Amino acid sequence: MADTNELKQRLREQRDLLNELQSTRLHRALSWLNAAYQHEADADLKFICGWISFSACCYVEEEGNSPLEEQLAFQRFIQQLVSLDHQERIYDCLWHQFSGPVRALIKNPYVFAPFWESQRRDNDCWKTAFDQSSVAALNFLSRKKVPELLGIVLDRLYVLHNQVVRGGATWQSRVNREQIEDGGELLMALMPVVVDIMLTHSEHDWGELAYPVVR
Repeated sequence: MADTNELKQRLREQRDLLNELQSTRLHRALSWLNAAYQHEADADLKFICGWISFSACCYVEEEGNSPLEEQLAFQRFIQQLVSLDHQERIYDCLWHQFSGPVRALIKNPYVFAPFWESQRRDNDCWKTAFDQSSVAALNFLSRKKVPELLGIVLDRLYVLHNQVVRGGATWQSRVNREQIEDGGELLMALMPVVVDIMLTHSEHDWGELAYPVVR
């Protein structure tokens, strides 16, 4: 909880320096990160709250908000976030703290979106794309290409999030325990870093809120 409390205090101290959109975005992110800590004993709820915390930081309003526009906005967010991570804490998290879980996510077909699309269409067209994606991700990991690696890891976690919140998994199921637990721990390590970077570089444009406060 120390990270969250410290970040909340910094947010209060910097409130006058932040525009309302930025302040609201980070307040929401920290509230869900705090919820994730409160559900430490429940891997499903911890993962869900951790993902909402991340989404509060990165989801922006784009004209039309088509899937392509959302993907481009997400990529811009990742690029900007990593470029401002001068201490390379994101890379440290992915390579040193969670190298094993990251590799497990990369090699897990059940968090690869085309796998499920192929299941619905009763074919195995996903295999080539999965192999290519996995090889690319492992190369990104070894070559320190952090934006590309982070993008793939978060894409895998997004698939897992959709599976859980859309009723595609059983609460506390043993079937997907490993990826749920790894995903939750990874998000809990990443989110304080993400919020800290956004607080430190509050002068940057982090995008419009999709759901602003309506007074």
